[in-house]
Amino acid sequence: MAANNILANLFSAMYNNEMRNKKECLVVPSSNLATKVLRTMQASKYIGEFETIDDGIGGKIRIQLLGRINRCGVISPRFAVKLKEFGKWERQYLPAVGIGVLIVSTPQGVMSHKEAQEKQVGGRLIGYVY
Repeated sequence: MAANNILANLFSAMYNNEMRNKKECLVVPSSNLATKVLRTMQASKYIGEFETIDDGIGGKIRIQLLGRINRCGVISPRFAVKLKEFGKWERQYLPAVGIGVLIVSTPQGVMSHKEAQEKQVGGRLIGYVY
């Protein structure tokens, strides 16, 4: 079986279902990182509720879509980002200042770049959504 990027899978499934105006989508397989990324997106009001379903194989995630995602994607390779560099990455991945969030993995967990700036931590870029 080919290696698959669970996060790339997650983002493309959400984006594709969002473009078809679906109310929810099912993503296979799930992972702890995927759930943390979804929690961050939920906190930023891009998605509604989501639940992980343990099917004994790889797990599934059912996500409630709110029709708020215009674009989302994984950032690969996972660039290291310092606290002062968030502006540079925002300009590269987000359409305009104040629109969208970069999702960052920090020593304090997965969070939006705005939260990382408030907590004064850097980390690694995982993805973006707007």
